[in-house]
Amino acid sequence: MMETERLVLPPPGPLDLPLRAVELGCTGRWALLNEPGAPESTLPHGLPPCAPDLQQEAEQLFLSSPAWLPLHGLEHSTRKWQRKMDPWSLFAVLGAPVPSDLQAQRHPTTGQILGYKEVLLENTDLSATTSLSLHRPPGPISQSLWGNPTQYPFWPGGMDEPTITEMSTQEEAEEEIDFEKDLLTIPPGFKKGVDFAPKDHPAPAPGLLSLSRLLEPLDLGGGDDDEREAVGQPGGTRRDTVSASPCSAPLARASSLEDLVLKEVSTVVSPSEPPKPLAQEQWAIPVDVTSPVGDFYRLIPQPAFQWPFEPDVFQKQAILHLERHDSVFVAAHTSAGKTVVAEYAIALAQKHMTRTVYTSPIKALSNQKFRDFRNTFGDVGLLTGDVQLHPEASCLIMTTEILRSMLYSGSDVIRDLEWVIFDEVHYINDAERGVVWEEVLIMLPDHVSIILLSATVPNALEFADWIGRLKRRQIYVISTVARPVPLEHYLFTGNSPKTQGELFLLLDSRGTFHTKGYYAAVEAKKDRMSKHAQTFGAKQPTHQGGPAQDRGVYLSLLASLRTRAQLPVVVFTFSRGRCDEQASGLTSLDLTTSSEKSEIHLFLQRCLARLRGSDRQLPQVLHMSELLHRGLGVHHSGILPILKEIVEMLFSRGLVKVLFATETFAMGVNMPARTVVFDSMRKHDGSTFRDLLPGEYVQMAGRAGRRGLDPTGTVILLCKGRVPEMVDLHRMVTGKPSQLQSQFRLTYTMILNLLRVDALRVEDMMKRSFSEFPSRKDSKAHEQALDELTKKLVTLEEPDLTGQLVDLPEYYSWGEELTETRSLIQQRVIESVNGLKSLSAGRVVVVQSREHHNALGVILQVSSNSTSRVFTTLVLCDKPMSEDPQERGSASPGVPYPDDLVGFKLFLPEGPCDHTVAKLQPRDVAAITTKVFRVNGEKILEDFSKRQQLKFKSEMLGRPLFLGRDHDPPSAAVTTVVQELLRLAQAHPAGPPTLDPVNDLQLKDVSVVEGGLRARKLEELIRGAQCVHSPRFPAQYLKLRERMQVQKEMERLRFLLSDQSLLLLPEYHQRVEVLRTLGYVDEAGTVKLAGRVACAMSSHELLLTELMFDNALSALRPEEIAALLSGLVCQSPGDTGEQLPSTLKQGVDRVRAVAKRIGEVQVACGLNQTVEEFVGELNFGLVGVVYEWAQGMPFSELAGLSGTPEGLVVRCIQRLAEMCRSLRGAARLVGEPVLGAKMETAATLLRRDIVFAASLYTQ
Repeated sequence: MMETERLVLPPPGPLDLPLRAVELGCTGRWALLNEPGAPESTLPHGLPPCAPDLQQEAEQLFLSSPAWLPLHGLEHSTRKWQRKMDPWSLFAVLGAPVPSDLQAQRHPTTGQILGYKEVLLENTDLSATTSLSLHRPPGPISQSLWGNPTQYPFWPGGMDEPTITEMSTQEEAEEEIDFEKDLLTIPPGFKKGVDFAPKDHPAPAPGLLSLSRLLEPLDLGGGDDDEREAVGQPGGTRRDTVSASPCSAPLARASSLEDLVLKEVSTVVSPSEPPKPLAQEQWAIPVDVTSPVGDFYRLIPQPAFQWPFEPDVFQKQAILHLERHDSVFVAAHTSAGKTVVAEYAIALAQKHMTRTVYTSPIKALSNQKFRDFRNTFGDVGLLTGDVQLHPEASCLIMTTEILRSMLYSGSDVIRDLEWVIFDEVHYINDAERGVVWEEVLIMLPDHVSIILLSATVPNALEFADWIGRLKRRQIYVISTVARPVPLEHYLFTGNSPKTQGELFLLLDSRGTFHTKGYYAAVEAKKDRMSKHAQTFGAKQPTHQGGPAQDRGVYLSLLASLRTRAQLPVVVFTFSRGRCDEQASGLTSLDLTTSSEKSEIHLFLQRCLARLRGSDRQLPQVLHMSELLHRGLGVHHSGILPILKEIVEMLFSRGLVKVLFATETFAMGVNMPARTVVFDSMRKHDGSTFRDLLPGEYVQMAGRAGRRGLDPTGTVILLCKGRVPEMVDLHRMVTGKPSQLQSQFRLTYTMILNLLRVDALRVEDMMKRSFSEFPSRKDSKAHEQALDELTKKLVTLEEPDLTGQLVDLPEYYSWGEELTETRSLIQQRVIESVNGLKSLSAGRVVVVQSREHHNALGVILQVSSNSTSRVFTTLVLCDKPMSEDPQERGSASPGVPYPDDLVGFKLFLPEGPCDHTVAKLQPRDVAAITTKVFRVNGEKILEDFSKRQQLKFKSEMLGRPLFLGRDHDPPSAAVTTVVQELLRLAQAHPAGPPTLDPVNDLQLKDVSVVEGGLRARKLEELIRGAQCVHSPRFPAQYLKLRERMQVQKEMERLRFLLSDQSLLLLPEYHQRVEVLRTLGYVDEAGTVKLAGRVACAMSSHELLLTELMFDNALSALRPEEIAALLSGLVCQSPGDTGEQLPSTLKQGVDRVRAVAKRIGEVQVACGLNQTVEEFVGELNFGLVGVVYEWAQGMPFSELAGLSGTPEGLVVRCIQRLAEMCRSLRGAARLVGEPVLGAKMETAATLLRRDIVFAASLYTQ
């Protein structure tokens, strides 16, 4: 029996199993199916399928086989929803506008209500989005405070407000036609009409012109015969009156029909009366504060506010004008008591049940005034970028930027305003923010009165005159005569306890400059340098010494001041780092007693208790606490805001004896001291080191002297190195404060806010700016002069331009153009280096000035001042019959013939030749000849001066005025030069050879070359003119010249009164073109959606709007958005760092790309700012810091991430939160709820801990 062999089969593989693996797409996951087979994938093999053409698919589905369409499936076509019947809802309709109102009738003397009268209201359909009138109804309560960017502002005061009827019924180009009155005789646009009655008809009614009388002078059948007859008449005069008729002249092109109105022909021209001088409008009224106000309490028996002290004279004068509801400008010295005027205005508004707005330039001053006014009045609110307290109060304290935003947004708070108080008005000189003051002053409505408070400024009357003309109301200027606490200025040269007495008086309290004190300081410095072999800047005059020397100087100075009881003291140092170094170096100085230390400790504990535990242990907090316990303090922008407020409060209590501060302490905080010390008289202004300006010095030195406590204030200037020059010290100490200067500039926010309102124009804003005031203040005089010239032009006789005189107008224009072209070439010659070299002593020139017409002269001396060169020149002239310049008159050229215009028809004396010495400006040199004389200028000038002195002596002695040549002969040098000039003028009557600008002086400027070619062309045209051959040429030329000069002056006046004369008009057109290119406005100037969004931004409006519309922020998280936006508000430049996440790096690149695109559009539209400058305004140095802060990092850890001072970091985050809120509002406006929610979240993440700790002034 065979044994069956057992077969060994291999184990089954994956392919033998009854399963199949399927790869699911690209996710890397697999699935098992209960089917045998090889592994498969759900991904298709080969090329991806193409999508079918939509058009073919639509045709196939709907046109080729429409049977599948459910045309007859009605089962789902009718649906019904049950609705609850509510008939009462039909009665809930919006009420119609109230057509009438009740007005109380009062007794004119007592004010008692006698009854009520119903009056009809007009235009009750107004709204905040269609009208600028105060009669429009208020907006929603939620928008009553801040307004809305879509609302119109109220009509600015001082502008001619159009009536509501005109705005609603008439468009810009629409003309009202009266169909019931004289339409058949007076056409629309004319003031007079035409009477079609026959000739023998009686005289037309007044106001009508007779057509027959107008046609009488016209000879329609004359033609060539009349022309030949006119030419052949002797004298060239015509017998007809066509030329004398104003109707025969061609009508000039005019912009309106009013300019083309026909005048009646008058046979007798009455002599024109001399124009009456325009009454000088006086808008700025200076108030006399030297005489006492004796009847103050009789005029104001019940003042709205009373003080525990007697007000000064200037305060009483201001209060009297406030009671009359006048606007005032109080320019008083520091610590004089300007706040008294503001307090009375607030009390007066509370008495009248109106509101007051108090504006300040910086947030710190707003917080301080809020505390002071709240303690005085109680009903006070505060509105800053991040704080909103009691907005319903009668007195609102805010920054000027917030008031501008409320004005543009049409806030209903403006309705109730009676006063707006502008504190620290001299801040208008700030280059960045000064424009805000001008915008607010221009946009304030007419019912709001203005109170301006400022330090003493030289041009207070000019500034008040601008505001008065702007608002068409008188501004009363009240200035103080002297400081209430006089100042004494000293130089300190000590540096050790042995030399602590080296304090030298430089300027006493009466304003006398002591040179003896200056030289004593110089000698003391020299003696110590020689005795101790110390340099103190001898080798390096600008060296200020190191920390060790500073420590010795301050220890000796403070010891001297402490001995003299002249503490507290403010030390102004123009560097944040030096402030910290100087305070930290005084480790051995302790100025407080044990009781004062206890009080300081308790105050610190109470103020710092509101901070979290880690924030109390910040290095800056610990260091400042240690300094304060010893009576020292530091105040600058790098200090945390809560620490600065602690320092200010302790300083006001007298517990801080020595305060090291920067210039901002003098600008914003009103806290005087006993003594002020200047660490140096030089500062860095952002570009270079320079000496302090007198205005800056006065502003900081004014903090010395406490009213009622100190008899005098002490100002000390430290001389660490060499003693400054006396001239520099005298200029700085005795100089005048800085003038108020306009910093007006165009911003996109301003342009968009005005473009969205049809009734307001940007040109009107520019016209009313302080920068345009010098050219616009004489507009009334210009208008009167234009009217007088218009009347004069009508009375002038028309020149006869017939026959050979046809080209007379062209001849006149050629001559004028030739003169202008030569003047332009000569100006380029004078400005060139070779031209100035040629104008050396001995050069013969042609002089054309007010006293001399084409007279030869030789240059005797050239001034060394390169900015305004003066050429002392000996000039030929006639022997005068009278030496009185008024009797001599000026040289008036006659009728110019071609020889006069083409060349220089030189002046030749008609009688005896004389000479004079004149100081010529470059514009007085008409031509530079090729002739050069050898002259001794000093000798000739000495001789001429000697002879002038003899004439003066003769006048004083009463002798005859003229001394003959025998008695007063000129020297031989003078006689020789005069004879040579006379001989040269006789040899070249048409002018000697002149230097060619291109060939001789090597001027290759295009304007010079083209000007020379144009001048030669004009000379050819002038030589070929036919009008000069007519015997009537002189008389007719004089008529034409007089007429053309009048027209030219009229064109100049029209230009000055027009928008074309605005300095910023070209830039305005360029910025509008930028907005048009980016899509913010359309071709007609209408603001589009992007422009309305940009109006809601407070800064960087274009960049933020572009980022929003490009969706560059929507995909980011809130903390990432906040970090990127920090580059727009950060003030400290720095590198972004390499530790940023990739998302932030890409975001920074995208923001810079958008900024670059905007910069390129600006350059393409003609703006001066380069792309690099525009992009360079972004600083992304704190992106990482803000990102970590938004993610919750404590501030104690945050301070170590960047070298930026803590105060600047806090300021950046605070401004960033304001920007997030503005972006949130813009996102809601554009319909982006997701972005709006992210910006709300970002602002919430930023607002925490020490960065947004509540101000101590508001608690």
